[in-house]
Amino acid sequence: MPPRTRSARRERPQARGAPFVLYVEGARDRDLLRIWAQRHSMTLSPLVRSAVILGGRQPHRAVEHFRGVRATEREALGLCVLDRDHASAERPGLEEPGLDFFVWRRRHIESYLLVPEAIRRTVLDRKDRFRLERFLREQLPPRDDEAAYRKLDAKRLLGRDGALARAVGKPIPVSRIARAMRHDELHTDLRALLDRIRHGVGRLEPG
Repeated sequence: MPPRTRSARRERPQARGAPFVLYVEGARDRDLLRIWAQRHSMTLSPLVRSAVILGGRQPHRAVEHFRGVRATEREALGLCVLDRDHASAERPGLEEPGLDFFVWRRRHIESYLLVPEAIRRTVLDRKDRFRLERFLREQLPPRDDEAAYRKLDAKRLLGRDGALARAVGKPIPVSRIARAMRHDELHTDLRALLDRIRHGVGRLEPG
């Protein structure tokens, strides 16, 4: 199944200049990044919303699509965002002029939702708070133990039948947690990605 494509005009961050193309694995990745982009820089939100969805960790699809973009827009730039999963944290062994890769240092994009304060803001029912605190205490490592966070399967913890849903008696949409996060709660990996997107767009904007 080929990746979802969009016209070059819709991919442009502005009406002028070459396009900057952002590739993500799935629709949830795009939606989470859009929410975080609004916290970081409102100008990035429309660009993230128009990201090309690859349908999984398939960087070769990004390369194929980007070659088509560059066939008509030789100055185009692109960035492909990938989960680490069980693969190496290093970028994939692919090279394509103008296209770069960003691999999360934690296992999944959902791993960056594991912010206790933000999760607490999503649970308003007082009777669920005790069980929530137990979940946070038993399931999440200390906030400074980055090595432990990189090993966690956040998709399992935050899934519809995951430990968080069982703790509070109902699934909590991950988009709700993302919206509850404050700017100063964005992980340094998130800020690094958003800065790279902004830098890429800035290279294409007319001086």
